Amino acid sequence: MTRSMTAFTRQEAQHSWGSLAWEIRSVNHRYLEPHLRLPDNFRDLEPPLRERLRKKLSRGKIECTLRFVPEARAQTLSINTDYAQDLINAASQIQAMLPDNSQPLDPLEVMRWPGVLQDAALDMDAIKATALQTLDAALDDLLAGREREGKELAALINQRLDSISAIVCQIREKLPLILQGQRDNLRSRLEELKVELDEGRLEQEMVMLAQKADVDEELDRLDTHVQEVRRVLKQKGAIGRRLDFLMQELNREANTLSSKSIVAETTQCAVDLKVLIEQMREQIQNIE
Repeated sequence: MTRSMTAFTRQEAQHSWGSLAWEIRSVNHRYLEPHLRLPDNFRDLEPPLRERLRKKLSRGKIECTLRFVPEARAQTLSINTDYAQDLINAASQIQAMLPDNSQPLDPLEVMRWPGVLQDAALDMDAIKATALQTLDAALDDLLAGREREGKELAALINQRLDSISAIVCQIREKLPLILQGQRDNLRSRLEELKVELDEGRLEQEMVMLAQKADVDEELDRLDTHVQEVRRVLKQKGAIGRRLDFLMQELNREANTLSSKSIVAETTQCAVDLKVLIEQMREQIQNIE
């Protein structure tokens, strides 16, 4: 199944404790490159999140964002009194060491200290479990989107492959006529110049011309590469790099075909091949 590297998904979960939402954006990249944005109290989800991404995705730049909004009624705050008392005692000792005109300890500053205020109403373990379940649903939806777009990309590539096969058939059919035309043109020029025709020499010239214009090997390789691209498109897993390599091989044969061209018609066919190959190469940059 051909997969694109471009997709977006948003999955949300609503509960009595509030809501959380995952947003995942995926674009093309040579490797798997995750960028994670998690609230501070969800930082410990980073290892399982990365593991899930590695199992489901092979390539792409992935922007993964978790948004958590607690229910206002659930935000009953409590004070960690032991910790706050220790903090006040330490602050009092420091206060005694300061000049008499120094500012007294502000209770709000104590409350801002990490760990003093606690949210007694939220079961973070349950919330994190829900977050991971929602993440799995988001990744499944992301994969479905990548597969849908990948199917469209595969269809576009197959259309170009059909056009390449048609051009190869066209060259095969016309090559004998092209060579005969070159033979007739050479004979006509010699007759115009009133040069005595040496049939043996004429045949030698035509053999040399035919050898120069012999593109059967290039046409065979073009057919082989087209069949291989079609086969790879049906494979599972990451196929983008293999397809990119095949585009290089197709382009090499098109260049050789162009260099062996002896008439404008085959030159134009080689140009058309290069255009089709470049169109496929651009699409393949988005395939996983």
